[in-house]
Amino acid sequence: MPIDLQADQIGKRYAGQPAVKDLSFTVERGSFFSILGPSGCGKTTLLRMIAGFLAPDTGQIHIGGQPMNGVAPNRRPVNMVFQHLALFPMMSVGENVGYGLARRGLKRTEIAKKVGAMLERVSLAGMQDKRVDQLSGGQRQRVAIARSLVLEPTLLLLDEPLGALDLKLREHMKIELKQLQASFGTTFVYITHDQSEALVLSDHVAVMNAGSFEQVGTPQQLYYQPQTPFVAGFVGANNKLSGKAAPPGAAADGLVAFNTAEGLSLHARAVGPINAGQAVEAFVRPEAISLARHAAELPAEHLQQAGQVESLLFDGANSAVLLREAASRTEFRIALPQTGRFADLRIGETVAFSFDPQHAVCFASTSA
Repeated sequence: MPIDLQADQIGKRYAGQPAVKDLSFTVERGSFFSILGPSGCGKTTLLRMIAGFLAPDTGQIHIGGQPMNGVAPNRRPVNMVFQHLALFPMMSVGENVGYGLARRGLKRTEIAKKVGAMLERVSLAGMQDKRVDQLSGGQRQRVAIARSLVLEPTLLLLDEPLGALDLKLREHMKIELKQLQASFGTTFVYITHDQSEALVLSDHVAVMNAGSFEQVGTPQQLYYQPQTPFVAGFVGANNKLSGKAAPPGAAADGLVAFNTAEGLSLHARAVGPINAGQAVEAFVRPEAISLARHAAELPAEHLQQAGQVESLLFDGANSAVLLREAASRTEFRIALPQTGRFADLRIGETVAFSFDPQHAVCFASTSA
């Protein structure tokens, strides 16, 4: 598969402090690539270097196979969609979409033809003469994307474009963006701090932390096979447990036994080498934990615990229960099945729970 974006050892420092640390990665043509990370991790700096608004201190960027260092932003085969869209309020929808074409010197008839075809493709057919302030938030979003795509860029860069939308519209636009990208086949590079956006939209996701990529992979790989404690804790909900590996350290089937400071003994799948007595961090997802009113209902081969329901978090299909393990008082968040089987669960009730240790991950602790 041809490569549309290649970064080789890209680095950027501010006042001597590294914002982006010697990153190397590639993005395949026609793919949706997201950079996911918390505020301040360096993702906007990286995007601005790709766009040409910032010059890297070290390394080289290639777009469409061509070196870009020293190439001005308006000379790069790149367009950018910002969070606040930057549409021109004094221009009509058609004038906004055709603005870049006019700057290139195309004839009015050709601009009108391209704008009409583009608006049709983004489900805004016949809206050329509408004012921007007459549009809904989702329609303005599509105008901004149309204005960029009509120029046929190699890369479309999107800087948290859904951040200013309300929750319901944001959920709707996630689906629209994914469908638009698949329809056009343009390579999208998308930055966000919202893990749901990255997982839903992307073919591949880079999880960024403190200027570096912790892991690059498919959404499924990041979710089910995290390679670092940061990725395990940042991508999706998780129960985090800290403790020490018990002798003899790594056990059969790649499992490790560990004891928490509160005295809870558990098993999890070891990621990387773990030695007996070493401090560890383990993660188990709420939906990986089975809940039952009687321990006999749980798989006999899994370690079974008893706990007391402390709080019920009803959210339809995303409902969960918070409980504390009876002996250690360790808190667990457990996803409730969508069948409504525990609809009558009550605060204070004692229940049993367990999980398959292969569905929990354990790392040597990175804490000082």
